[in-house]
Amino acid sequence: MPRPPSRSLRLLADAAGVAAFLLSVFPVYWMVNSSLLPRNKIRSATPTWFPLHGTLDNYRTVFTGSEFLDALRVSLSVTLLTVAFALVFAFLAALAISRFRFRGRRSFIIALLVIQMIPVEGLFISQYKLLGSLNLLNSVAGLTLVYVATVLPFTIWTLRGFVAGVPFELEEAAMMDGCSRFQAFLRITFPLLAPGLIGTGVFGFIQAWNEFTLAVVVMTQQDHQTLPVWLSSFTTVNRGTDWGGVMAGSTLIAVPVVIFFLLVQGRMAAGLTAGAVKG
Repeated sequence: MPRPPSRSLRLLADAAGVAAFLLSVFPVYWMVNSSLLPRNKIRSATPTWFPLHGTLDNYRTVFTGSEFLDALRVSLSVTLLTVAFALVFAFLAALAISRFRFRGRRSFIIALLVIQMIPVEGLFISQYKLLGSLNLLNSVAGLTLVYVATVLPFTIWTLRGFVAGVPFELEEAAMMDGCSRFQAFLRITFPLLAPGLIGTGVFGFIQAWNEFTLAVVVMTQQDHQTLPVWLSSFTTVNRGTDWGGVMAGSTLIAVPVVIFFLLVQGRMAAGLTAGAVKG
């Protein structure tokens, strides 16, 4: 029987955990802190650690005009559609390659890995011409199509591990009890895969929400920009970078992701644990 760790080792591990937590949280704190400071305090060589005399002027700058709300609408529409379509297609593909044996299955799995190695920038020209020929530039549908194609390989590969981790014998037992195959899947397998779907959906949500380069290429009109592209408007050639506006905008952009994560964190943790059972 292994000996329990000594008190000094536990204290060292706790200290390392606290240090790692502080290092990961500090950039977020500094972003929120800077968003509440006036411009002269942000540019000062002496850092201001606490916004005791803070201001909301940076947030007022963000909400000046309708650009932020337009970008928020576009980002929410594109992200939610991307997650929905990616999960549906990836779920069906993961079921196919995990539950069935067919010709080309191994090649399909290898192709998923190869596609993930292709730099996104190498596909810009072909994607732009394709969307242009379909009249989908500067549209939610066009950007959603590109995002789904980008997110899908990783989503399929991840969900494959979750599906493979659920024994098929559970469905067979349900069918022996009188369920059809669809009923057995719906009542037995799908509830076990729900945490995996949520966990994978979180990664897809974050990837689509924070993506910048594809949105710059596809959404060229100002009223069709996503939030990351809109955030770049605080950097101009003549005035430089408005760091207060950048930090305030970044804080607001992070809020939906934090809310979404808090809503699904329990299911996500269960999904990540279940996905590690069998690959």
